[in-house]
Parts: sequence; C-alpha cells; structure tokens
Amino acid sequence: MLITSQAFCQDSLRLSLDEAVATALKNSYEIQIAKNNVQANTLFNNYGIAGGLPVIAGSLSNTEQITSVKQKLNTGVEINRNSAVGNNTQAALTAGILLYNGNRVVATKKRLGELQYQSSELLNSQIQNTIAAVMTSYYDVVRQLSYVNTLRTSILASEKRLEILQVRKAAGMANNADIFQAQIDVNTLNQTLQDQQMTAAIAKTELLRLLTLDTKTTLAIRDTITVDLNLQLDPILERIMVNADVKAADHQIRINQLIIKETAALRYPTVRLNTAYNFTRNQSAAGLTLLNRTAGPNANVTVALPIYNGTVFRRQKQVAEINSTNAEIQKNTIVRDYTAGVVKMYQTYVSSLQQLEVQKENYKLSKQLLDLTLQRFQLIQATIIDVREAQRSFEDAGYRMININYAAKAAEIELKRLSNTLQ
Repeated sequence: MLITSQAFCQDSLRLSLDEAVATALKNSYEIQIAKNNVQANTLFNNYGIAGGLPVIAGSLSNTEQITSVKQKLNTGVEINRNSAVGNNTQAALTAGILLYNGNRVVATKKRLGELQYQSSELLNSQIQNTIAAVMTSYYDVVRQLSYVNTLRTSILASEKRLEILQVRKAAGMANNADIFQAQIDVNTLNQTLQDQQMTAAIAKTELLRLLTLDTKTTLAIRDTITVDLNLQLDPILERIMVNADVKAADHQIRINQLIIKETAALRYPTVRLNTAYNFTRNQSAAGLTLLNRTAGPNANVTVALPIYNGTVFRRQKQVAEINSTNAEIQKNTIVRDYTAGVVKMYQTYVSSLQQLEVQKENYKLSKQLLDLTLQRFQLIQATIIDVREAQRSFEDAGYRMININYAAKAAEIELKRLSNTLQ
C-alpha cells in the first residue's frame, strides 16, 4: 500500500521531489559558498601564487630642489651661489626570478592544487548533504499530511456514528448521553486534526527554509513514500572510501604532507636572479658637476642562506608533522564513524522493511474492521465502545505504518548519502 498525501490549495505552489531538489541546488546559500570556495582555490592554484614566476617592476621618480652651493676646489676656484635650481630624475625596470629554494615552489604549487581538489570534494559533499536534507524534509511533509488523511478518515467514522445515533434518538432508541459522547468524540478528533495540520505546516516551513524560498509560500504536495528495496550492506560499505568527506580528508593529509616539505625547504639556500635597467639624471645650476646622466642594464645573482633563527624552522616542521598525523587520524575517525553509521542505518532499514509488510496488512485489516464495526453498529449489533476501539485501532495502525515507512525511507536516504550515490 502506498502512503499518499493530498492537500491542495487553489493558489499554492505544487512541488514534486525532483522540483524540490532542483530548487534547493539552485538556491542553497551553502552550495553557493562552496562553489565560491572552489572558484577562489582555482584562482589561487597558480605558479605565480606559489612564487615560481618572474616578478617585474618599474619605478620612476623626479625631484626638483633649490639649494645653496659653496665649494672650494683644489685649483683655487670658489663657487658660491644661493637658490641654485637642481633636478634629479631616476627610472628603473627590474626583473627577478627564483632559481632555487629547496623545491618549496614545487611543494606550494602541489598544495594549492590539493586545496582546489579538496574544495571540489567539499562542494560535492555539500550537494549530497543538501539533497539528503531536502529529501528527508520533503518526505516528512508527506508523512505529516498522511497523518492528516488518517485522522480525516477517523472523523468520518465518528460523524457516521453520530448520525446513526441521531436517527436512533429520533426513533426513541438512543439517549442524549450517547449523542453527547459521540459529539465530544467528533470535536476531540477535529481538535487533533487541527494540531496535526499545524505540525504539517511546520514541516512545510522547514522544507521552504531548505529550498531558500519565502516561508509564507503555500505548498501543495501530493506524493507517496516508496522505498528502494534493493540496498545491500557490503556495496555501501565499499563505497565509503569514495564519500566526498573521506576524499576531502585524503586531500587534507596530502596538504599537510606538502606543508612539511614547504617548511623543510625554509632551511635551504634561496638563489635568485635579478636584472635591471637603470636611468639616472642629475642636473644642477651651480657646482662642479652641472649634468650627470647614466643609463644601462645590470644583473646579479643573490644567495640567501639561513644560518640560525632560534630553531623556528625546525619547530615549524615538527608542528607540520604533528598536523599531518592529526589529518590521518581525522580521516580514520570519519571512516570509522561513517562505517558505524552505515551499519546502524542498514539495521534500521532492514528492520523497517520487515515491519512494514506486517503493518500494511494491519492497516488494511483495521480499515476493514472499522467499516464492519460501523455496519454492525448501524444494525445495533455493536456498541459505541466497539466503534471507538475500532477507530483507535485504525488510527494507531495508520500512524505506525506511516512512521515505519518514513523510517525506512530516511534510512535509505542516509545510506545513499554516506555511499555518495544520491542523485
């Protein structure tokens, strides 16, 4: 038996599961942030960021000055002048490239690549989490609306019982006490229905939040909870290693290992080639040199060798090694927790499926019992208590069937999320 929810408004938003998932993937703020992180890490994954590309710079300065000049030359000539105008112009074009720094550039470039891959896996993880959350919330709405339908069916039975009693009273075969009790039962069920409709409305609001839609939107959902009956434990356990969170943890291990190489490279010499083209022009209205202009290229190689810095580099490497070990432990923790989560969810999945078949039969029988009891009550072959017990059995059977079906579906969704197979 399929559990169906039917609740439509004239101006409501009709939403299928596929439409809900597509809307969430389009609107989710969390996914947008994860996409932006991928884009940022892609931009950072560049040899220039890693320090492996040449650096070229230009500079230009012009200085005007007024000075007082007083000079005595060894030839006996004396120069005295106030407010002598002078000019100094300098221009340079410099270029430098790193030749060697203990392969730190190589390690940094690889680390930037790992960060890009890791952010892609985190995006995949966020997509899987969003799909799972939307599907679970969507089917929760279906579940709550199914409760509404069960209560409505029970209310119809109570109204039918009240109608029968009113006919009997008109014929002098029933008293006011029975009618009052029947009316109380109808009112109580209507109040319970209102409470359940409020619960369904709250579930819809939560779904709208996940879809990043206006929470005042009226949702109309008509769907059934159908469970995939073909899930097997071993294939799911094998796919844990391709879970996006596990793969992101793998990238974190490699990132920390590359940080070890980067910090180790700090203890090696740094060799850099620098070239420049310089232009200098000095002009003065007084003095021994009235004009001096030089221009030309130059090149040099610099070698910087760290000798001692208070063991900072060594300690940084030791900390990086500890972080790398922690990254491996964190990955093992994720695998452990996900493995246990799969086993527990699979147990819930199997148990729910086993109970579901029995509960479907109970629900079918309880509905038949309710109909039969009402017929017998109409023929004065059953009492009010018999009808109320049949109603209670029907409501309980409906609640249990809906809950078990939802539990099986929720377990299926979680198993597919953990195995990275949600579509």
